[in-house]
Amino acid sequence: MSKTKKSEFRPNDYVVYPAHGVGQIVSIEEQEIAGIPLELFVISFEKDKMTLRVPTNKATEIGMRSLSSPDVVSKAMTTLKGKAKVKRAMWSRRAQEYEQKINSGDLIAIAEVVRDLHRTDDQREQSYSERQLYEAALERLTREVAAVSGSDEVSAAKKVDDVLVSRAAA
Repeated sequence: MSKTKKSEFRPNDYVVYPAHGVGQIVSIEEQEIAGIPLELFVISFEKDKMTLRVPTNKATEIGMRSLSSPDVVSKAMTTLKGKAKVKRAMWSRRAQEYEQKINSGDLIAIAEVVRDLHRTDDQREQSYSERQLYEAALERLTREVAAVSGSDEVSAAKKVDDVLVSRAAA
């Protein structure tokens, strides 16, 4: 394992891990696993009280990335303003697609899920599984918006909510 390519991630950087959302790199450590020395990113997901160790040479391969640029965040907000695209496919198939989008780690795709599953008070009630997917997507979106803007999650959630409410009013 050569160390020619220095990783773009450093301790204290916030990163997005596709399956878990925004985390912070606590350290980079060497560990021997099954007799093989490995360099690992130690990523802390404070909100989930979880620590993840990711081999540095696999990080980009699995889709770990830096936080989105403010540009991408504003594109995601624009996506939220769009009209919900509700496909007529069976719920199980749609749910699978939403799950894939959420776990892709792609902020725009996550915003699409939030947009498509958002309900205003006067719309029909969401099913339990719909609600779960909506909340998972909303949380991922909110965490990344908060991390990019350097604000707390409460103000980021308000920003996202304002966009969704303004869309409903339009």
